[in-house]
Amino acid sequence: MPPANNPAGEGGMILVKLDDLLHERRMTLTELAERVGLTLANLSILKTGKAKAIRFSTLEAICRELGCQPGDLLAYQAGVEPAA
Repeated sequence: MPPANNPAGEGGMILVKLDDLLHERRMTLTELAERVGLTLANLSILKTGKAKAIRFSTLEAICRELGCQPGDLLAYQAGVEPAA
């Protein structure tokens, strides 16, 4: 039986492209954390791809500050198993 978080049984993962967006905008993670009202630790967890979820309000704030769309920040990569 496939795991509950992967009902189709197919490998894949969500990639977080925050590092690329920060680099393109010449912004530090610390600066973004201050602008969106998150702790540096929580934003770092998101940046490294270790987050299990993201609130829409957080996603909205990040997109507002970076001038991007959610699809610019997140991507799906099929055929890859997330690291445990």
